[in-house]
Amino acid sequence: MDWDRQGTDWPNRDASRFVESRPHRWHVQDAGSGPAVLLIHGTGAATHSWRDVLPLLARGHRVVAMDLPGHGFTAMGSRRRSSLPAMAEDVWSLCDALEVDPAILAGHSAGAAIAVAMEGARPAGRRIVGINAALGTFDGPAAWLFPSMARGLAAMPFVPRAVAATLGATGGSDQLLRSTGSRIDAPGRAFYRRLVAAPSHVEGALEMMAQWSTRSLSDTLPRLGGPVRLATGDLDRAVPPRVSAEAAARCPDGRALSMGPLGHLAHEEAPEAAAALILSDPA
Repeated sequence: MDWDRQGTDWPNRDASRFVESRPHRWHVQDAGSGPAVLLIHGTGAATHSWRDVLPLLARGHRVVAMDLPGHGFTAMGSRRRSSLPAMAEDVWSLCDALEVDPAILAGHSAGAAIAVAMEGARPAGRRIVGINAALGTFDGPAAWLFPSMARGLAAMPFVPRAVAATLGATGGSDQLLRSTGSRIDAPGRAFYRRLVAAPSHVEGALEMMAQWSTRSLSDTLPRLGGPVRLATGDLDRAVPPRVSAEAAARCPDGRALSMGPLGHLAHEEAPEAAAALILSDPA
């Protein structure tokens, strides 16, 4: 995506910068000072997903968020680096370039899986917070059919442009948002429409889906040394709350928490609650 053309009103633009960290050119938002918090969005989203959470956390922390490879304004330097282990490795490389070692790793959906993989790669007892964490595997035929379909679509050069044109013209992004069980405000919906209308963003999401597998986390969860807090929205239609309950039960210090009647994008619906959860356990 073109920052000068499509990022003029991007949320928290004043905190944005671009960082070269091989193999990608990252769009990063870096705000505040103090203990560091890393925010990791999910598949198909971007830094805008944390638009109301980031300023709340930045009151007493250094907060770093990034667009994942191929998403938003981060230029994907390699199509072969969208798997879970590769993304975790590349985000750590970005942290090294920024000279930041987060005390807290917070992720939404697939971003929570990246947070777990990062802590598994460099264990330090960091606090991990997942919001509607996508830590489970698909059941039945979807376990092989979904990644295979995404891989096939991503391999066809015309598909991302066709998908972007279709979603942009038909209001498909609004339908996708409704399918999450969340109700977000009009500005939030507008940012998602902008993303799905960008072929580069669609390609990044397809590449991530095509290469995605959480099977490597089965051995990681029991080895996590710090607190793991997995919050769910009761109305989430994308990731069943049982996924977080089962994952938390496998962690030495794991807890599954309900955020109440919210959907998959709970952190966008209730940013104050999400920020409080990231920093400390609720009473």
